[in-house]
Amino acid sequence: MASTPDNDYFSKVPRRTPDEQAQREADAARRLREQDAKAQARQVELVSQNNRAAVLDKNSTLPATISSITVLGANHTRRSFLARIFSPLLSANNSTTHTLSETLQAVGSAAQQLNKLDIYQTPISTYIDRPDQSLASTTPTDLSVFLSVRETPRFRLSSGTWAGSNDGSVYGDVLLRNLFGGAESAFLNYSRGTRTRWSAAGGFDTPILSNPDLRFEVSGIANSVRKDWASHEEVNRGGHAKLKFLTSPSTRHELSCSGQWRQITNLAAKASQTVRNDAGDSFKTSFLHTFIRDTRSHPLLPLSGTFFKSNLELAGLGPLGGDVSFAKLELESQAAHTLHERSGISMTAGLRGGVLYPLPLGNDLSTPPRQSRINDRFTLGGPSDVRGFRYAGMGPRDGSDAVGGDVYAAGGASILFPFPRAGKDTPLRLQLFLNGGRLVSLQDQRPASQTSSGENGSNNYPMSNRDTRDSVLSAIKDLGNGEYPSCAAGVGVVYAMDVARFEVNFSLPLVIRKGEEARKGIGLGIGISFL
Repeated sequence: MASTPDNDYFSKVPRRTPDEQAQREADAARRLREQDAKAQARQVELVSQNNRAAVLDKNSTLPATISSITVLGANHTRRSFLARIFSPLLSANNSTTHTLSETLQAVGSAAQQLNKLDIYQTPISTYIDRPDQSLASTTPTDLSVFLSVRETPRFRLSSGTWAGSNDGSVYGDVLLRNLFGGAESAFLNYSRGTRTRWSAAGGFDTPILSNPDLRFEVSGIANSVRKDWASHEEVNRGGHAKLKFLTSPSTRHELSCSGQWRQITNLAAKASQTVRNDAGDSFKTSFLHTFIRDTRSHPLLPLSGTFFKSNLELAGLGPLGGDVSFAKLELESQAAHTLHERSGISMTAGLRGGVLYPLPLGNDLSTPPRQSRINDRFTLGGPSDVRGFRYAGMGPRDGSDAVGGDVYAAGGASILFPFPRAGKDTPLRLQLFLNGGRLVSLQDQRPASQTSSGENGSNNYPMSNRDTRDSVLSAIKDLGNGEYPSCAAGVGVVYAMDVARFEVNFSLPLVIRKGEEARKGIGLGIGISFL
């Protein structure tokens, strides 16, 4: 009798019993049936969708009215709040006859309003049915609409760390949604960091008349910021009241009134005379209007579209009070264009500019204007505006301190290439950039006999309204007096996330003015707005 060889491994494999084999075949058959059922269900769904589309297309011009609207799942939302959104759609409140297509569009617009409130999860499901035809009040054109919503969590607590341009912080946020059943929200946040030593803010926001595109906000802030580039620390405490509204999907406005108590404190031993003159307390009350029109394909990494933003602030004029008075206008624009659709190469170009115009304080316009303070002037330079220069490294200086300017202009252009092997659909890009700008301060245009200085550099003869106007016009002319602006060029890597844009760039300064602080080499930029 021949013996089984030692390498006959097949003889060692355990054999299944007939019951185990039958169970295995039954499981395989069940999985095949489930897959077949899913395929058939998907085919039925596609056919049903096609049939619905065909039915809607065929009956789109038929008259239709809405007899009732029911929102399911809105357990913490006031009925009166929802009624303002949906009551205009009901046939009882609307004598105009609409087609089925128009009616469905109106329902979709109302559902979109709910989405904008940010108190329900997306998507919001919409169902349409025929009401009970046996009711005497029902007409043949009536429809019943049902919207199924899922509320977002009403309480959110978050914390984390943040590293930005020359700053790092740890923060905590508290958000309360839908406080009183009308999409109201309240927020609190607190952070501590390296440049922003501490910051606290809280506020309340609510839509007006159930309109998510018309909102009112009241808030308070307090913070302490180290400004090493000007040898001091600034402490701010104040409050804001804001009215925010949209005039189109791409256009929004914000009107705000604010009051702020500012302190320039903790001066360094090397602080310049300009900083020392502005040290201490000041109080600013102002009105601010912000206008934004944004048609870009993406706010952080656009491939097409344009962006325009204006800020106009009036401080201390008329009944506003405070001890500073000025008009401050700042403009920002950007355009993006895809140079080569197939490869994904694109180009962005942007311009920024601003003017601070000193005004008389209070109601007496004949008094001399209050000259600008260091905490109201513009600064220029840094990884998010003019790369290749240190933060606030451009413009007027007093010794080693950057004291800011009253008029500035800056511009830049970038060509962005998809990162090798990453593809054009990823938010990762290589960029080549060129940017530059100028920041100037107001200079007294009067003869020396009218500008004698008193103690600590104070002016015994402040400029009149006419002198201030001439000084502002002269400063604007200085921006384009034929000299090259300070500028830099470089190459870098860009990565756009949902909340911020990250850049790692190698910058090479090309034109540097006397006293300005350029930065050659690698720099990191993190923010939401870049030149």
